[in-house]
Parts: sequence; C-alpha cells; structure tokens
Amino acid sequence: MKCLITGITGFAGSHLADYLLKLGTCEVHGTLRWRSRTENIDHIRDRISLHECDIRDATAMRDLIHRVKPDRIFHLAAQSYVPMSWVAPAETLTTNIVGQNNLFEAVRAADLDCAIQVAGSSEEYGMVQPKETPIRETNMLRPLSPYGVSKVAQDLMGYQYFKSYGLRIVRTRAFNHTGPRRGEVFATSNFAKQIAEIEAGKREPVLYVGNLDAVRDFADVRDVAVAYHLALERGEPGEVYNISSGKGYEIGDMLAILLKMSKTKIEVKQDLKRMRPSDVELLVGDPSKFEKQTGWQRKFEFEQTMSDLLDYWRQRV
Repeated sequence: MKCLITGITGFAGSHLADYLLKLGTCEVHGTLRWRSRTENIDHIRDRISLHECDIRDATAMRDLIHRVKPDRIFHLAAQSYVPMSWVAPAETLTTNIVGQNNLFEAVRAADLDCAIQVAGSSEEYGMVQPKETPIRETNMLRPLSPYGVSKVAQDLMGYQYFKSYGLRIVRTRAFNHTGPRRGEVFATSNFAKQIAEIEAGKREPVLYVGNLDAVRDFADVRDVAVAYHLALERGEPGEVYNISSGKGYEIGDMLAILLKMSKTKIEVKQDLKRMRPSDVELLVGDPSKFEKQTGWQRKFEFEQTMSDLLDYWRQRV
C-alpha cells in the first residue's frame, strides 16, 4: 500500500513514518520543501521515498499525486505554531487552507479513490466553557487564533469535499501531543530543552515561561501516530474524531513534572514575550467516539512522555 505523508520531516510526520514502516505493509512516501530540515527522518531516509513539493504550489502538487498515485494520504503539512500565526496570519491561512485545497484538487484531477486524513487541531474549539469539558466533536468551534481559524477551514473543507465529490476524507482533531523530536518552540519541548541546557551548564539556572495557568490535554506523539493510521484503517469517511488523552494538565503542572526529573535547582521566571494576544485557557478532549470506532488505546503515560522528551534534549545538548 502506498502511503503519502505530507510534512513527513515534521514532528508527527516523522513518527507516523516510523510506525508505518514498523507495520511492514506500507510503501512510505513523503513531501518536503527544499529548505526542510531532515534530522527527524535521517534514521529512515533509506527506507522512504521523498518528494520535493510545496503544498502551496498547485502544479507541483498535481504532478506529485499523478506520479505517486497513493492509496492513503496523511495530510500533516501545515504552519502549526500558534504564536507564529499572530505574526504571519496571511501565510498561515494560505499554507493551511490553500495548501489543502491544492491537495484535494490534485486527487480529483488524478481521479484517485484514495483515503485522506485531514489533521485538524483542538485549537478549532478555542473558547471553551468549563461545563463543556471534556470536549466532544459536537462542541461549538470558537477559534481564538489565526491558526485555529485555518484549522476550522481545513476541517470544514474536508467535510465539503466528502459531500460534494465523494472523497474518502476522515477528519481528526488532535489535542496537544508531545514527545521526542518536538520542536523547541512548543512549551513542553522548550521547557525540557532549557532544563537540559541548565544541567549541562550552558545557561543560568533560570527557566523562562509564558502562561502557566492554561489547561491542556497531552498525548504521546507515538500514540497519536497510531491513531492517525487507525483513522484511515477503521474511521468512517466524512466523520470527525477527537484524538486526546481525556485528561487535563495545567502548563504549570507539566513544568513541575519536568522539574522533578532534574537534579539541578532551577528558578522559574515569567517572560512577557511568551504571552499570546489571546490564549485558549481550557482544552480537554473526549476521545470516546474515536476509541469506540477504532479500538485505539494509549500506551504511554504522561510522565513517561516527559521523561523521554527530557532525555531527548539531554542527548542533543
């Protein structure tokens, strides 16, 4: 089976590639841009087929889909850093919305009957009331960032192309996921990297943070990779599924777990530059619909995920 992962060099994309190769039933293809950093996939580069393609380039996307003719497409390529969407909203909207439209139109032009996973986000829910948690897929979408808006558009576009053209699209809304290889701009990974650098004597024993009061639902990226596979293996086209742990942690609690794993005494200071114009304060998902449909079960406890992430940065530092 030919599986195409857009954004294979990214965090989730590289872990998904690992899992598909482990299954032994997939011929794994992936997209990257000429400037993409490839350290996440260097260990499997000789086992996958890479294709240079910017999803914003409609012609390049059509050529790729026509050439590869994938059986399954995992659409992960995106501008995925929420704070960046405030700095570059137009680029975020263009990359995420137009890029996905180019993919769908390329599949239509090639007349392929392939299954497509659209990787949405819990940021689509945005402003959530405490009484609405754990969040179900039927919850109102109230995005609070340009990134969240772009993901709502991707989500609804997936539904529209399923209804209008019969494309076999399964939409997923993944809540926060972390683990080894997580980009250092994201809170869990940024904190772990700072701790590793402090332990190595490469910076003063002060850890800088943003909003520690927000509550997030964290899953391990390796569990999420399995979920993405199951979405197309057992998910129902046209449906949308939450992928989450169902448990919420304050960012401060997550930091406390990491700090307990360090033998160095570290002071915590808030950095106003790390605060967002508006922040989603509460995101805890209900994964029961997806679990019932696919049989997905998480294998990694949060403490193990944090330990693996910290060890990842200790090795790199």
